[in-house]
Amino acid sequence: MPPDLRRLASAVPVIYQSYADEDLIEQGFEPDILGLFMGEPVGRESSVDNPVPACIILYVESIWDYCDGDLPAYRKELRLTFLHELGHYLGWNEEQVAAHGLE
Repeated sequence: MPPDLRRLASAVPVIYQSYADEDLIEQGFEPDILGLFMGEPVGRESSVDNPVPACIILYVESIWDYCDGDLPAYRKELRLTFLHELGHYLGWNEEQVAAHGLE
């Protein structure tokens, strides 16, 4: 990872949860979601509509289930999911994330 990107990546908190909670599912997210970026992208101030501080949530048990318990696949998917959510932290939309091979 380039040094400037590494610096940004180390600045955003990463939260590890087993699975998505009921509140998130009630908001319309799939129960098997692998990761989520919350808050405003780097360089933007929190708004009244989105007062949550920036963070990345990785749903580690969901990722494990997705990989059928295959450790090498799990490690690869965990990294990919983190980088995907990091892309959102950088302000990229889903198309931009996909264009970087992080879908």
